Amino acid sequence: MGQASGGCWSRLGFITGEACLKCPWPLSFPLHSYQRFATCYSRLYKAQPELTRCIYDQFLCQLQASFREEIQELRQEGNLEALFGTLDKLVEDAKDREAPAWRPSGIPEDDVRSTIAPYLLKQRRFLQKSLQEKEAANARLAEAVLAGRRRIADLQEEIQRRRADWQAIAQEGREIADGLQELQ
Repeated sequence: MGQASGGCWSRLGFITGEACLKCPWPLSFPLHSYQRFATCYSRLYKAQPELTRCIYDQFLCQLQASFREEIQELRQEGNLEALFGTLDKLVEDAKDREAPAWRPSGIPEDDVRSTIAPYLLKQRRFLQKSLQEKEAANARLAEAVLAGRRRIADLQEEIQRRRADWQAIAQEGREIADGLQELQ
């Protein structure tokens, strides 16, 4: 389990890292905490002060082990090393930025409006462009439909003309056939 150098991770290193192994307790407890402990268990302290000190030391060691275990679980479950690395990277990136970071004005409506307005304007431009493209495509399709209808009308006229010609030829043929039958 490696520690990142510097940044947030090193700030928490005193709880779980090597510093914890060097000192007997994970956190620096005030010197008067033993006196408070002894005051709470005054009968035991008066009877056996060495036993009270031993119990106190065991309590602190168990507390340290509990801290280490809890923090180790948090590190494993929450992927804290990666998150702290990301946080350190964000801090480093922010140092290079010349413009100040955005800060809320204190008026929620204005903050929301200033954040959402550029997005909504961009969406409006996109939708207007999309609408214009769709309208142009619809106009082309409407023209194609009208051209198709004109072609159908022309074909229907051609069919009617040829049908009339065919009926005239057929009528002429019947008349010729009737005239030939009368001659025979």
